[in-house]
Amino acid sequence: MPRRLRLVELDFASSAPVRLVFTADLAAPPAAVYRSLAEELADMPTWFSAVASATPTDGGASRTVRLRGGVRFQETIMAAEPGARYAYRIDETNAPGVRAMLEDWVLSPAGQGTQVRWTMAVDGPAACRLAFRLARPGVGKSFKDAMRNLDRRLTPARRP
Repeated sequence: MPRRLRLVELDFASSAPVRLVFTADLAAPPAAVYRSLAEELADMPTWFSAVASATPTDGGASRTVRLRGGVRFQETIMAAEPGARYAYRIDETNAPGVRAMLEDWVLSPAGQGTQVRWTMAVDGPAACRLAFRLARPGVGKSFKDAMRNLDRRLTPARRP
């Protein structure tokens, strides 16, 4: 059953009790990476295998995301800076234990490409915080795989 989470602001990305931060360098330019994260939501499952579906709601001010395995999120967009930053707060989820959650994607030019920094900021009871810390390697692998898939999608010349 979906539960409402504590509403947090953008600064939660740097102050949350649990922060999982990952980076990747892509050959694709920041504008293309941003478009994939923020605008072409229906395509997200093709490059981020953990995602089953992503749908904009409220005219793009929010979105609904379903993960493989049944976890659902209702999210509010907190920052939408084309080519630079995309952040959203999870307002409602069926994931157990989570009390507050925000994800922040920061895109920086890196040569001809983009450095992507993804922060998953979470709060919950001790068991929830521990579970997220223990999940760090798996979440990191999922992120790296997603970024590799996205880069291949956006820069066809790099495909094997």
